[in-house]
Amino acid sequence: MTVVGAIAACGSVRADLAIQGFDSAGQLTFSTLNNGTNYNYQVEWAPSPAGPWSPFTGVGAWLNNNAAVAGSSVTNIVPMCYRVVATLGDYMVVDISGGANAVNYPVSYYRTLASLPGGVGVNRDAYKTTNMVFRRIPSGTFTMGSPADELGRNSGEVQHQVTLTQPFYMSVFEVTQKQWEMVMGTWPSHFTNTSCRDSRPVELVSYDMIRGAGVGAGWPTNSHVDVDSFMGRLLARTGKAFDLPTESQWEYAGRAGTTTALNSGENLTATDSCTNMSEVGRYWYNGGTGYTQDVDTTGGTAKVGSYFPNAWGLYDIHGNVWEWCLDWSGTYPGSVRDPVGAISGSDRVLHGGGWSGGASDSRVGSRINSSPGIADHHSGFRAVLLSGQ
Repeated sequence: MTVVGAIAACGSVRADLAIQGFDSAGQLTFSTLNNGTNYNYQVEWAPSPAGPWSPFTGVGAWLNNNAAVAGSSVTNIVPMCYRVVATLGDYMVVDISGGANAVNYPVSYYRTLASLPGGVGVNRDAYKTTNMVFRRIPSGTFTMGSPADELGRNSGEVQHQVTLTQPFYMSVFEVTQKQWEMVMGTWPSHFTNTSCRDSRPVELVSYDMIRGAGVGAGWPTNSHVDVDSFMGRLLARTGKAFDLPTESQWEYAGRAGTTTALNSGENLTATDSCTNMSEVGRYWYNGGTGYTQDVDTTGGTAKVGSYFPNAWGLYDIHGNVWEWCLDWSGTYPGSVRDPVGAISGSDRVLHGGGWSGGASDSRVGSRINSSPGIADHHSGFRAVLLSGQ
């Protein structure tokens, strides 16, 4: 959860998030933030103002049920400070229905999947066309890359430990053709069938189109984006610094705790046509063929969300389109925290495979590279936002 504000009973006080009382019966009363946004609230305790702060869940053993000899004196460590923490929800929705000429795009947060507007979960057309829905990905440590014995593995996928210290929101779906049109006012994609193009992933978009070829080409020296790029327009209309994921963010979110070639928990049975791959994404052997420009979703790209999601609810991590990442192409380092990729280079990295490749291309550890100015009908993207921005 993203901490927005906190008030401790023995610490500094914020007027808009205050503990009003705590009585002998253990009843705590607090006032909520009054800034027009609904948050989740969690009561936490600590032995001193310096922390460490912990939720009350599971602290009963510290306070109760202590075995003691008759007539003895017992000393308990008990929480002496408490605070209330306001947090944003696990789902974020950006309303882009105002289109390319909108002054702003409203941003809303929701605690659970069931609480999203519409009452039918995330996999519906509104979140593939006129809204963008994001899932909060927790911070954590994982093993990036692929084991040496993984079928279809490439030499550049050396395993190494990565720690991501900041949670982030990642778009549940690849950015679609309609979402691109809503933000940019254009339809750049190869697959143009008007009966189904809206919810297909946008392609024929380069790294430079997504972030900009001016200041947007500066990563990792800086995180600026061009004002007329896709990310630049999202920034101007939301006030939030959306961007492409880093390689490590992409793979961490894509794996969702798994260590196998596919985030379903399965490995490949073949490098080309594989039943396990057919369950999780569009690739050459389950519909990628027949990629004429006016083909419906039985060929080429599929409608986003057509296959099983991973454990964090992200769709199409495998296949459909290759997805641009922030990083310059380079060799993987050793154990690292919050990596930003190579300092310089000529090509940027893409992950995830696509409709025109075999199963081995779409493994979660698979990576390729391309010039940031190239736009082809194999490549698209999804967006992220660091939690708390």
